[in-house]
Amino acid sequence: MQKRMVKIGVAACVLALTVGGLSVAQQGGGGGGRRGGGQGGPGGNFDPAQMRQRMMERYKELLGADDQAWKVMEPRLQKVMDLNRQVNPGGMRGMFGMFGRGGRGGPGGDGGPQGERRGPFGQEPETALSKAMTQLQTTLENQTASSDDIKKQLTAVREAREKARAELAVAQEDLKKILTVRQEALLVTMGQLN
Repeated sequence: MQKRMVKIGVAACVLALTVGGLSVAQQGGGGGGRRGGGQGGPGGNFDPAQMRQRMMERYKELLGADDQAWKVMEPRLQKVMDLNRQVNPGGMRGMFGMFGRGGRGGPGGDGGPQGERRGPFGQEPETALSKAMTQLQTTLENQTASSDDIKKQLTAVREAREKARAELAVAQEDLKKILTVRQEALLVTMGQLN
């Protein structure tokens, strides 16, 4: 129950960050010193990299990391966050839909050519798990797909997810090595560490 509440809290924070970022981008209008015009998206000036940077700056502030500690901490935290998004798709993918797939005309079909996915921070990197998920979804869209075909794709998704979970566990341990107890506890409450 507590784990579920943490996940719901993390999902709510991500939604708030995304909505806030979109709102700021829409209010930006003509620029006002902003870069990244023509990036697409609802506000025209929405810059996923800038939003990600603001989020990381917020993590740095919450964790009380100085510049020197953050140089070591940031890449490790970013790796944990990326793997968390893969392993726990219910938070990101479930909340924002499958972000559409280019050329399919589905909702949010701004994904780009040939199955590239877009998330709240721009184009998501293609991973073994995202490939397996795409193949499973394609199989499910085929109403004549056999149970064996579906089962094969489902097995591939589960195997890719288990591999990503193992990578996440290693990345979390690597991050924990450089954290204070307080920082570790904060990241547990934020859903980044177990």
